[in-house]
Amino acid sequence: MASPIISRVNTVVDALIDNVDSVVRGKRHEVRLALCCLLTEGHLLLDDVPGTGKTSLAKAIANSISGSWKRVQFTPDLLPTDITGVMVFDQRSSSFSFREGPVFTNVLIGDEINRGSPKTQAALLEVMEERQVTSDGVSRPVPHPFFVIATQNPRDFQGTFPLPDVQLDRFTMRLSLGYVDADTEAELLDSFHRGRRNDELDPVTNAEEIDEIISELDIVTVAPSISEYIVAIATATRQHPDLRLGVSTRGTLALLRVSRAFAATDNRSYVTPEDIKAVAAPVLGHRMALRAEAELRGVRIDALLADLIAGIPVPRSAKS
Repeated sequence: MASPIISRVNTVVDALIDNVDSVVRGKRHEVRLALCCLLTEGHLLLDDVPGTGKTSLAKAIANSISGSWKRVQFTPDLLPTDITGVMVFDQRSSSFSFREGPVFTNVLIGDEINRGSPKTQAALLEVMEERQVTSDGVSRPVPHPFFVIATQNPRDFQGTFPLPDVQLDRFTMRLSLGYVDADTEAELLDSFHRGRRNDELDPVTNAEEIDEIISELDIVTVAPSISEYIVAIATATRQHPDLRLGVSTRGTLALLRVSRAFAATDNRSYVTPEDIKAVAAPVLGHRMALRAEAELRGVRIDALLADLIAGIPVPRSAKS
């Protein structure tokens, strides 16, 4: 029988999935993965072609949580201070005060993040990693929990700036929604005809409950053999001749945390090798980079990662 903590996680996640599914149809698995990212207090990058529901998913998750959320539309002329905040002069008091930017929220939606300039993209590095903004020598913490959901268009689209490796590594997970099947798309058209809107969603949980669940997920045990399995996967990426960049230590920690959340949403208090395999691609894929020769040969990172994992011995036990 699952512990009360694990049961609570399942209750909250199921309610969130059902709520989001009323807007983002036919993507329950992707929604579950996105919520696992949320439960690790990580950050999510939605990478797909325009019009596949990236922003709709981000807004649906934000609307499902009774907390603060803000949206930033990235454009080439967006400034770093437009995101983090700026010191302004108050003529009445003859002093400077800090005006908070949109990052001071529980859920920040960064729409089309790769349309912003590299300088503006870099403004998110500190707050994504350290949950604070430093301005004029003063560090100001953002609300807790803090969750960035960023969307981006494929990098070969016009008017985009590729995200640097250091920023990609700060995203716990990258997901692609893809196109829905024909039946689901017909249902979407019918819902649109009836005037269904994302802002009609009622919250099913709040920021405080999410924060409590995040702190309780350590109850999910990870056997030493599972930790060794994670390290073996990361090591294999660092030694592969087709990769110029392998998985970082931050990536192995992210894989561990997301696997815990994934196990909890499956009503288990321990991580299995199958959990690792289920979340490895969205957690590790964007942290790896191909060499130029491999790209010319048409090597795909997802296929390469799948082959690497298939070649690593699976631990026999996940409970000891």
